[in-house]
Amino acid sequence: MPPRPYVIDQLISAKSIAARIEALAREIEAEFAGTDKLVVVGLLRGSFVFIADLVREIDLPVEVDFIEASSYGDSTVSSREVRILKDLRAAIEGQDVLLVEDIVDTGHTLHHVTRFLASRRPRRLRTIALLDKPSRREVDFRADWIGFSIPDEFVVGYGIDYAQRNRNLPYIGKVRFTDEDG
Repeated sequence: MPPRPYVIDQLISAKSIAARIEALAREIEAEFAGTDKLVVVGLLRGSFVFIADLVREIDLPVEVDFIEASSYGDSTVSSREVRILKDLRAAIEGQDVLLVEDIVDTGHTLHHVTRFLASRRPRRLRTIALLDKPSRREVDFRADWIGFSIPDEFVVGYGIDYAQRNRNLPYIGKVRFTDEDG
């Protein structure tokens, strides 16, 4: 079934995203200065564009890994029960780890995955999210770094999708449905 008809209004430009990532990379470098390796863990799928641009800006030795979690299953509404669908390939015990998320909404997924990774005893574990919707938070969790705080809008682009579409947009856009009954 195709998605409801919609248009996308630009919310955050590609230029603003690039500038913010550059600034975040400098802060991350300062936090992890002297590390022999920073394990950058992307939370799939929405973080893949963000993580690619972020690691290119970080002037430290980095290793990239991915983890996939879901609290949605086949539904469009979160069940609040987070399941790990894909685990890391390598051990992180004693390592410096940066967990990268695309968007923090209720906070359940990032909170759960952070606890899951912390149980593996990394030396340091920090979190970064490109977008944060603080008005939607249900769990007392805040990422160590936030790219942009946004209102409670349905957004796409820069890796974030609607029905597996729009991940390829170079900006963050707000979805506006154009059908009359939605």
